[in-house]
Amino acid sequence: MIQKIKEIYAYRDMIYSLTRRELRGRYKGSVLGFLWTYINPLCQVVVYSIVFSTIFRVNVEKFYLYLIIGMMPWTFFNSSVQGGTTCIRAQSDLVKKIYFPREVIPISYVTSAFINMLFSFIIVFMAVVISGFGFNLKVLIYLPLIMLLEYFFALGVAFIVSAVTVYFRDLEQIIGVVMMAWIYVTPIMYSIDYVPEQFRFLVVLNPMTPIVEVYHQILYYRMVPTTNYLLLAGASACIFFLVGVLIFAVLDRNFAEEM
Repeated sequence: MIQKIKEIYAYRDMIYSLTRRELRGRYKGSVLGFLWTYINPLCQVVVYSIVFSTIFRVNVEKFYLYLIIGMMPWTFFNSSVQGGTTCIRAQSDLVKKIYFPREVIPISYVTSAFINMLFSFIIVFMAVVISGFGFNLKVLIYLPLIMLLEYFFALGVAFIVSAVTVYFRDLEQIIGVVMMAWIYVTPIMYSIDYVPEQFRFLVVLNPMTPIVEVYHQILYYRMVPTTNYLLLAGASACIFFLVGVLIFAVLDRNFAEEM
């Protein structure tokens, strides 16, 4: 493991280059360009706000704020996983022609999505100010921690799906369906207290639940994150990251032959 980390670190310039190319190429040719980083999540927030505050009437104070705080980290995770399914095959020419640690590719992709999330949090901070809720500066120190935990969780999942998709192409379509369902078992558009007791275990078992709940506790409830949520988020990040690294290491040996 230590040797692999050293090898990946030796290719840090390549990670930087691929991350920069992904960021620049994501909206290349579009009129609004980088503004889509803000427009896409805002459009989702508007749609879900209308549906869940007008039609289904979720009784959450300042629902738009609750929603936008949960939606930004979800957008990062969703982008990392769905994009991760194709990131290795998208770089098939590099994989076939030159040697480098293949982990560089999903790391670059997830890092570019993470940078997008950081920029998107400008919208979150603006929404908090506009709402009048304000910030609790004492708990904001936990924000970088949960962001870091989510990054490693998303990276672990991206390692898994990127490696498996090389051998099983249908996973790309399956992941699309899974992510579409996954968002509804994550307390983004509702509070976990609204989930009936018989179904609450599904939400609790969801590894994204503690992550989103910590974001809500920091920015919506302005409270120190509860220990159990932090421990669950940390455990999910460690387990998925380590499992992802191991699966990727086993499967990357025959990437070139499978392309």
